Amino acid sequence: MRRLRNVRIVATLGPASSNREMIRALFDAGADVFRLNMSHGSQEEQRARHDIIREIESETGRPIAILADLQGPKLRCGVFADGPVMLKEGQDFRLDLDPAPGDARRVNLPHPEIFAAIAPGETLLINDGKIRLRVESCGDDHAECRVEVGGEISDRKGVNVPDVILPLAALSDKDRSDLEFACEMGVDWLALSFVQRAQDVIEARELAAGRAAILSKIEKPAAVRSFDEILDASDGIMVARGDLGVELPVQAVPPIQKRLVRACRHAGKPVIVATQMMESMISSPVPTRAEVSDVATAIYEGADAVMLSAESAAGDYPVEAVSTMNAVAIEVESDPTYRDVIEASRTAERKTVAEAITVAAREIAETTEVKAICCFTHSGTTALKVARERPRVPIIALTPLVDTARRLCLSWGMHCVMTSAVARFKMAVVGAARAAHDYGFGEDGESIVVTAGIPFNMPGTTNILRVSPIEMRHIEDFEAD
Repeated sequence: MRRLRNVRIVATLGPASSNREMIRALFDAGADVFRLNMSHGSQEEQRARHDIIREIESETGRPIAILADLQGPKLRCGVFADGPVMLKEGQDFRLDLDPAPGDARRVNLPHPEIFAAIAPGETLLINDGKIRLRVESCGDDHAECRVEVGGEISDRKGVNVPDVILPLAALSDKDRSDLEFACEMGVDWLALSFVQRAQDVIEARELAAGRAAILSKIEKPAAVRSFDEILDASDGIMVARGDLGVELPVQAVPPIQKRLVRACRHAGKPVIVATQMMESMISSPVPTRAEVSDVATAIYEGADAVMLSAESAAGDYPVEAVSTMNAVAIEVESDPTYRDVIEASRTAERKTVAEAITVAAREIAETTEVKAICCFTHSGTTALKVARERPRVPIIALTPLVDTARRLCLSWGMHCVMTSAVARFKMAVVGAARAAHDYGFGEDGESIVVTAGIPFNMPGTTNILRVSPIEMRHIEDFEAD
């Protein structure tokens, strides 16, 4: 089940991909991480999907990561008395706390926190940004607005407030319930929606209590402005381009994506590029050329993972979507330009012994005939440092902890192998050589780089590197003893 690419593929499960046969087909087609969207479906439906993934993991012997994506607060307007209404450019329109059904002049907005935060001159967006309102005046219970971009508005359309940080926690009551449920179930990653500040991440981390890694979704302008602090507080990042493209000018999203991916690479934390990557494959067996180019761009940037949403969750061609993304990744990574771009954007870190060793491992791999970098890791930190280097050879992460192996499945280039705990470096070398041989990374007589920390099984102690040959006769003799 070795992948022939470095970028990871995240596939969202949903109505089109909930049975065992389909989930196995998605895995076989190339899915490395499965996303459970907590915005849709019951907790019991998500549990059934989780259990199927773990069964497939046991069958294949390959760790699989599961990402639970929390819904976050949903800001929506109220209902209309006589159905949808058409707002025209230049007309006045009022949003207020009055629960009475709306009309062409006003509608309920049941979110007092919005009125508490906005000021005249700021923008409100409705229905994914299709309608744009400018606040003329406002109070604690209302906002008098001018329609700048008109359109049809109907019941419970979403409302976005791009200009301010809202006094809202990133976790609603539903999110808290879903977070506890997901952690008890045993997911590996929690994706946090509606992140505005680092404190939102810290709160989720306290609730998770180490049971899952925290991935922050960057989907609001406030999160972009506070990105360095959010990245520091997070274990990973998702560039959620759909909501970013609603609250920011669409032309601002590509440069933001590039900056965020590069910052994550520099920090050595996994980053997913998500939303509308192959949207047309919801109803078409082939993507558009522009979608293929979009996926390729994220791969050239060095993103750890690319994600399918409705394409795999609700589309007519979920397996084809994963297969196509897999094929695009293999083609891009075989292009010599790919290595040029990746290496030009690399920032080597040598501030610690562990960082110096991982840089040295990559440099050795680039200048010799080494076939793989094998790193023994307890917490995953060493493997992430190796992945940050984006080496030209495969990375084999060996760990005795299944939770670590699963979380690393989201990271670039990582082939995760479960191993028994080791007490001596000789055991580590033999285990690494055995894994490299058995999984097809190297043949008898070829060499690998092995990194580890002494004493073993202590996080953050990487302090040794060895170039070792794969000598199956000696490996078998050692294992026999």
